[in-house]
Amino acid sequence: MAWKTFFTVFATIFVAELGDKTQLATLLYASDVKTSKTLVFAAAALALVLTSLIGVLAGGFIGRHVSERTLRWIAGTGFIIVGLWTLLSSRG
Repeated sequence: MAWKTFFTVFATIFVAELGDKTQLATLLYASDVKTSKTLVFAAAALALVLTSLIGVLAGGFIGRHVSERTLRWIAGTGFIIVGLWTLLSSRG
């Protein structure tokens, strides 16, 4: 197993998920005293596993049809656009 890749993906996803809408929604569901915390955990975990599966399948499909160089340009450009949009929208 490629442990470096495993830990890189784990750390990236873990940090990205902290405090996001998914975690907040899970927190809200779990805060209901009548709701089983185990049930909330199981449902949230299954949802995250399935969305990750979709990401892996989509990434595999795209990776077979689009060059890595093109994907890097698209991703980089997308991040720059989101960054500029965030900076410009916070001005007003």
